Amino acid sequence: MDAFKPSYPFIAADGAPAQAVATLAVSDVEIEGYAQDITLRLYRRPNKTALPVLLYFHGGGFVRGSVDEADPAARYFAEHLPALVVSVGYSLAPQFPFPAAPEDAHRAALWVQTRARAFGGNTKRIGVAGHDAGGQLANCLAFIARDRADVRIDAQALFGPMLDPSLTRLGDEKRLGSDITASECAACYRAYLPKASQRIHPYAAPLESARLAGLPATLIITAQNDVLHVEAEKYASSLIDAGVPTQVVRYPSVSHSALAGHTAALEEAVRFFQSRFAARTQR
Repeated sequence: MDAFKPSYPFIAADGAPAQAVATLAVSDVEIEGYAQDITLRLYRRPNKTALPVLLYFHGGGFVRGSVDEADPAARYFAEHLPALVVSVGYSLAPQFPFPAAPEDAHRAALWVQTRARAFGGNTKRIGVAGHDAGGQLANCLAFIARDRADVRIDAQALFGPMLDPSLTRLGDEKRLGSDITASECAACYRAYLPKASQRIHPYAAPLESARLAGLPATLIITAQNDVLHVEAEKYASSLIDAGVPTQVVRYPSVSHSALAGHTAALEEAVRFFQSRFAARTQR
């Protein structure tokens, strides 16, 4: 059974209620995950129905992060799309290595299929988004949904995603002034993918996949001051070659960590999802 926790108001950094998002209802739901129970944090406008659903995955290199850290982006999407946003507290490595996190993502999507209507969601319009490791998990969920044919994902927005465990396509961290390094990325991948064979699995290394056709329309957002922007833009090129409708936007003078909350990037993602959901409605 799902376990519900009470809604709570958003409090701004200065301790005052944040009026811009005070209308959002926020509640936690616990569901059975792949290796442990996981938390889904739901954001919605309480008097709205038939909202598109957006599953959001936090960053943290597969080893850190939480739904608390995802809160600003989740609230932005819930308020501005608007949408029923389901922020996924997936299992973290090294305690729970691959495939725990992507299987958690899939279970969250299945929960959306069966329960989102009770929270005002429209399961005929589903998007996924994430930053850093969360960007890879959003993309991985799109792979799983395509391959298992049990959830329809209409669009995905990947913010500075980690896509290449081989680390052969990283940018020059010194030249870029990157706030993350190759050694940090390598440590994260060692924790998440402890077996060498896992590092070429298409759900963990999408840049190695020869089967990209059939993935949903994709927005890839990168930051100039980020070693990961090279591999992300390479992935965008591969998606385009596979016939996947793909947009890529790089923001100058923005770091990897700042990208998750960068207003212009969030605005771009809102426009992207609105366009894709509208196209879905017209079919």
